[in-house]
Amino acid sequence: MSHEHTHQLDNPDKSGPPPKIEVIGTVPGAPQIPDGAEAMTIFVTLPPSSPGAPPHRHSGPAYGYVVKGAIVFELEGEPERVVRAGGTFWEPGGDVIHYQDGNHLADEESAFVVTMFCAPGQPMLTVVEADELEARKHLRAPRP
Repeated sequence: MSHEHTHQLDNPDKSGPPPKIEVIGTVPGAPQIPDGAEAMTIFVTLPPSSPGAPPHRHSGPAYGYVVKGAIVFELEGEPERVVRAGGTFWEPGGDVIHYQDGNHLADEESAFVVTMFCAPGQPMLTVVEADELEARKHLRAPRP
């Protein structure tokens, strides 16, 4: 279910036009943020054809915005998709494997900003080992 979001800010001093606010992505439902989580925002630049990080997981939810180019994004149980500049992506963190976040473009950089809510004492990213990938391969969406 989608809700329409509109925002209008009055400019009390009338010295110039009010800011324009445009919703570019939303996440339905309240994300499960670990107690005592540390919010971390990172900027990732992917060289042309970069595969990105190996399959991994995050200890808490992550919400991102593609600044330029296009990335291939794939979470466990969901088909891979291309997120282009101006698009957003979301992952719940926890046990879910993040399979892909590579550059979809062979001839230019792509870049994204992502804010993650890391559980206390946990790393921002944990690589998933080959034996676990094999054991969970039935949970991965069919590949194109």
